[in-house]
Amino acid sequence: MFSLESFHKEYETETTEFVVCGRKFRLYVPSTIERFINPEDVFKDFPLWSKVWEASWVLSDYLARLPVCPEKRFLEIGAGLGLISIVGASFGHKITLTDNNPLSLNFARANALLNQCSNLEIKELDWNQPDLEGRFDYILGSESLYTETSFNPLVKLFKSALKSNGEIILTSGVRKTTIEFFKQMQRFYNITAQKKVLRSQGESFHILLCRMTPR
Repeated sequence: MFSLESFHKEYETETTEFVVCGRKFRLYVPSTIERFINPEDVFKDFPLWSKVWEASWVLSDYLARLPVCPEKRFLEIGAGLGLISIVGASFGHKITLTDNNPLSLNFARANALLNQCSNLEIKELDWNQPDLEGRFDYILGSESLYTETSFNPLVKLFKSALKSNGEIILTSGVRKTTIEFFKQMQRFYNITAQKKVLRSQGESFHILLCRMTPR
């Protein structure tokens, strides 16, 4: 059975804090990612899950401000360390947190416990072979569009998991693959896009927040 005690025996961590809509959240992050990197192929399975990306801040803030409807079901894909689902659950949304990486899921489980979200549903999800119960009113994703190889699995997942009147909300840094994905999705979805700019320690981060509903 998963516990924070067993988690801390397995992983060396640091704690970082985030404030979303006036509420403080803490997350465990790896102290170093060295143990998660394949020395023979640095880019294979690189641990992108091991940090909170700026796009996740944007989606967390959006979700925290979304009116709560207890009967609405949310599915987060590629959850990483779990910030988005933890924020959403803390503000009253009914969310299923998913990722396909067991390491990521361990950190998400620990972070859910750290933020008193012990009832948050957390499960492994393979986009190519999704094992989900029922359909969802919302599908959420942050930085899910790094490579074009993910496009077809995402399309299939959206078709199988989203209700006919549901909505997909994705955030991503502005990059070539992101733009190409949304161009392709225009065939199947009505898309509303907003550009957000985050500024931190002298840097600016340009983030797209896109809402998609089936045509």
